Amino acid sequence: MRKLVSFFTLLLIFTSSIFSQAPKKPSSGEIYEAIQKLNFLGSVLYLAAHPDDENTRLISYFANDVKARTAYLSLTRGDGGQNLIGPEIRELLGVIRTQELLAARRTDGGEQFFTRANDFGYSKHPDETLEIWNEKEVLNDVVAVIRKFKPDIIINRFDHRTPGSTHGHHTSSAILSAEAFDLSANNTYKTHLENDAIWQPKRLFFNTSWWFYGSEKKFDEADKSKMIGIDIGTFYSQKGLSNSEIASLSRSKHQSQGFGSTGTRGKLKEYLEFLKGDFPKSKTPFSGINTTWSRVEGGEEIGAILKNVESNYDFKNPSASIKQLVKAYGLILNIKNEHWKAIKSKEIKNIISACAGLYMEATSSSSTVTPGSTSKIKIEAINRSSFSMNLKSVTINPLGLKKDYNARLANNNSQKFSLDVEIPITISSTSPYWLDKKGSLGMYSVANSKLIGKPETPRAVTAEFTVNFNGVLIPFTKEVVYKYNDPVKGEVYKPFEILPEVSASFEEKVYIFSNDDAQKISIKVKSQKKDLKGKLIFCLPNDWKVVPESYSIEIADKGDEQSFDFEVFPPKKQSEGLISPIVEVDGKSYTSELVEIDYNHIPFQSVVMPSEAKVVRLNIDKKGQLIGYIHGAGDLIPTSLRQIGYTVVEINENDITPDKLKNFDAIILGIRAYNTNERSKFYQKHLHNYVENGGTLIAQYNTSHRVKVANVGPYPIQLSRDRVTDEHSEVKILNPNHELLNFPNKITKGDFNGWVQERGLYFPNKWDDKYETIFGMNDKDETEKTGSLLVTKYGSGNFIYTGLSFFRELPAGVPGAYKLFANMLSVGKNEIEKPIKN
Repeated sequence: MRKLVSFFTLLLIFTSSIFSQAPKKPSSGEIYEAIQKLNFLGSVLYLAAHPDDENTRLISYFANDVKARTAYLSLTRGDGGQNLIGPEIRELLGVIRTQELLAARRTDGGEQFFTRANDFGYSKHPDETLEIWNEKEVLNDVVAVIRKFKPDIIINRFDHRTPGSTHGHHTSSAILSAEAFDLSANNTYKTHLENDAIWQPKRLFFNTSWWFYGSEKKFDEADKSKMIGIDIGTFYSQKGLSNSEIASLSRSKHQSQGFGSTGTRGKLKEYLEFLKGDFPKSKTPFSGINTTWSRVEGGEEIGAILKNVESNYDFKNPSASIKQLVKAYGLILNIKNEHWKAIKSKEIKNIISACAGLYMEATSSSSTVTPGSTSKIKIEAINRSSFSMNLKSVTINPLGLKKDYNARLANNNSQKFSLDVEIPITISSTSPYWLDKKGSLGMYSVANSKLIGKPETPRAVTAEFTVNFNGVLIPFTKEVVYKYNDPVKGEVYKPFEILPEVSASFEEKVYIFSNDDAQKISIKVKSQKKDLKGKLIFCLPNDWKVVPESYSIEIADKGDEQSFDFEVFPPKKQSEGLISPIVEVDGKSYTSELVEIDYNHIPFQSVVMPSEAKVVRLNIDKKGQLIGYIHGAGDLIPTSLRQIGYTVVEINENDITPDKLKNFDAIILGIRAYNTNERSKFYQKHLHNYVENGGTLIAQYNTSHRVKVANVGPYPIQLSRDRVTDEHSEVKILNPNHELLNFPNKITKGDFNGWVQERGLYFPNKWDDKYETIFGMNDKDETEKTGSLLVTKYGSGNFIYTGLSFFRELPAGVPGAYKLFANMLSVGKNEIEKPIKN
């Protein structure tokens, strides 16, 4: 029976992340846990740099065992990482990772916050990080979260005392946290908050472990007089899961990073090292901190009532607690402490609703609307208890539309209504707010200070259900959602989105012109309203020409799309610049594109962001035509290579056979292919035979962790964590006469101008003497790294291993990266020059 309970719990957690807009329907056990949490007045803030940095074991422990209000502050949204589930990188990856964090928090019971810091990629030192970030503004954001959340305890994931020993973002998060711990109580320090009341957390900890000491032996021998050891291996019988199992489920939400985790059981210790504040004498995190209702003036009576509710809770009849809960709700509204009033009134309302089996829902007739349009909203309310109550009214906000019903909510008797609403012309978009405007390399630009720190844009339209519980009026706010029936999935929920009337986008983000010939560039226009009429204008740099310059557009149906073809003529000389569309409708200009992100593990995302693409006039030569591409963790290199005229065939791993490989002029392995492709250990021999018989194989970077093959090359290569993070670092030409630097394009140091985010990552640090090195490079104050690109003759073919970040450079339209990649594909095809030596 336990297996069935556990499976059902897992199913609930899984489906709740897929359909997160669906109303929550707590079980009797979950209601009881919420009552326990209602009786705990204490907060913990966990703080680190990125999505997936957080210790989900501790977050789950504090939220589910201690019952504390627990949150994770991630300074960035993880935009600079890699994506294992799709092609989205940079800003769009940040949207995915934001939603993965929210899915993780729904699983482990925490809340989520962010700053405006942009994850610009790996940084080796906090000095570099804080220079690229706006240190002052990020610190301000951290202080603001502390003042708003008011944690008693702050826990840093990383150590602020060891700069340069780990990712610069990691150390920076701890440095800023230690500074914010003091500043949050400083009257003279001001943040962007309207209610900028000071707050002093009681304690600051560092979540240490043996990893930070280099070995378990060193950690065992370390002085632990300032450490608290916590057994976080609790088994929750009502959930059928251990704390560690919940933590693993939470961590597994980070699918784009490949952090699937297997749950564990039994005792497990976490350590907190005391850094600042009031040292806990009993060596428990909340020792000496009042976490009862007596913490707030007027709270004793509330605490007595709620303790009685907890002690006498009837698991078979939760509605028996409603009368006392409603009484406590009224008392909570009268306490002077506005912070705990807001938190606990929200909590107790949810509990009252759950005890009554009170289902309230507002659904729109369409998934998207535009400002100034109309929509029909269906209202449903049902009381599934014997407690007497009436639905007094429903108010649609921010429309201010209120309908009085005074409908009796009899036990299990559904009340359904519908409302025709007009969406205000001034209503804000529901797209991710941090992408509304272009930011800098290190910071997002957020015009509305009220949104700073929030994990996502608040839903624009909500329904407030006012329910009369025997004379006590309680308002319940529900987001308006959209739902439909899918033949396979059944009931599916999607966010109700406010979108611009029209969007326009390019098919590609980069267009490479390798000669003087004009190219056709299409702009896709999508309407979010009926009978759209307007004008589409193509904007491009001065030295480029386009025919025609504009189109008149007419789109009859909402949601329909039309493509418009423009002929673009490049200049004679090398040139690059940005192109963008403008759609003029009724005197308004629209310059944004709509990107839709649809994965099963996160809610459907509609992202509105500035629409633009890059055009590059590039003098480039190439040899060979038919290229095979084996995908790894996901990148856009096939699309990029097609831009310069290659025919790229994306090869399924089942088609990697000698007969099929022999027809290709070159084969490319996508990033981390040997990390992500389970069958690579079986088909690698076919790839090496292909090289031996005269083919060219390019293997892009892999990590040493979880590599599936014995060796990434035909001769030994030792992978490392070496990387060059400064995209402006000097590149030395080590082998200037090498074919790779001279055929068919001449490669110079100038071809490394304009690179983005980094030079490369996970370079090998040891290799067989048969490999030749091409480049030397290093970050400031570091030794030269020569493993960025290794080339060898193998049989009658050629093998290349590279950690250069082509997966970022080609989609960014970096001219030199295209020339160098074309040279790699052309290796061995120079009939005049001497071939690569063995």
